[in-house]
Amino acid sequence: IHLATENEQYLSELPEQAGCFKETRIVEFIFLLSEKWHLDQSTRYQAVELLERFMLKQVEQMCDDRGDAKGGDQGQRSRWSSVREQIANTFVLRLVSCVQLASKLSLHYSRVTSDTALTFLQSLKYSYTKQELLESELAVLNTLHFHINVSTPLAYVELLLEVLGYNGCLLPAKPLHQLCVQLLDFCYLTRETIYDTLLKIAIENSTPSKLQIAKFLTVKEDFMLLAVGVISTGVFILSPGHWEQVVEHLNCITGITPQSILEFSYAVVRRIVGSTTP
Repeated sequence: IHLATENEQYLSELPEQAGCFKETRIVEFIFLLSEKWHLDQSTRYQAVELLERFMLKQVEQMCDDRGDAKGGDQGQRSRWSSVREQIANTFVLRLVSCVQLASKLSLHYSRVTSDTALTFLQSLKYSYTKQELLESELAVLNTLHFHINVSTPLAYVELLLEVLGYNGCLLPAKPLHQLCVQLLDFCYLTRETIYDTLLKIAIENSTPSKLQIAKFLTVKEDFMLLAVGVISTGVFILSPGHWEQVVEHLNCITGITPQSILEFSYAVVRRIVGSTTP
C-alpha cells in the first residue's frame, strides 16, 4: 500500500519532460559504472532515477533563472544554448555524484569513496578536485531538497514476489528473482522501443499523435506497471504453466488489468525476440 501510494503521488506530480535523461547511453553508462565499482543491484536503478530527477530540476531552475531576460526567438535560442552548454560541461560529474549518493543510500560495503570517483574522472581526462566533487554531491542534494531516498522499480518487483509467495504461488523464487533483475535491466536499456510498442498496442495505431504521446507519459513512468510486467514476463519465460495464475494474482494485488499485464509482457518478449510477428 505504501509503495502504491508513493507511485501514485509521483505520477500525479510528473513533469512534462520526465524520462528525458533515461536514454539508453546514459543508463548504460550508469550500469557499467555500477558494475565496475561492484555496487549492489538496487544502486544502479537508484542512480538512474536520482540523475533523472536532479537533471530535470536543474534544467527547470536554469531556464527560470534566464527566463526574465528580454528578447525574441533569437534570445530564447541563445539562452537555451547557454543552458545546454552548462549542462554538458558538468554532466559526467553529476552522473558520478548520483552514483556516489546512490551507493551511500544502499548501505553496501562497496560504497564509492571520493578517491575512487576522482580516479575514474581523471581516467576520462577530467581534472576535478575533491572539493569540486563534494560540491557536486551537495548540488544534487540541495536541488532535490535532500529527498533522494525514493523506492526503485526493483523494490516493487521484490515486494510483489514476496506477496506472490505469501499468497501461495509455487514459483522458483531464486531463479525468478534473478531473471526479473535481468529483465528490469533490459527494460531500462530498451525503454523507448518497449514503450513505443506498448503505446501503439494501446491506441491501435502505428502513428500516435503528440497528445497521445504526452498522455502516455504516466504509463512510461509507472513503476508498479513496470514491476508487474517484469514479473509476468519472467514467469512466462521460466514457468509458463503458472503464467495465467500469476497474472490473476498480480491483478488482485495491484488492480492492474490482466490485459495491461499481457500487453506489457508482449512488448518485452517481442523486443527480446526481435520479431515483428504477433
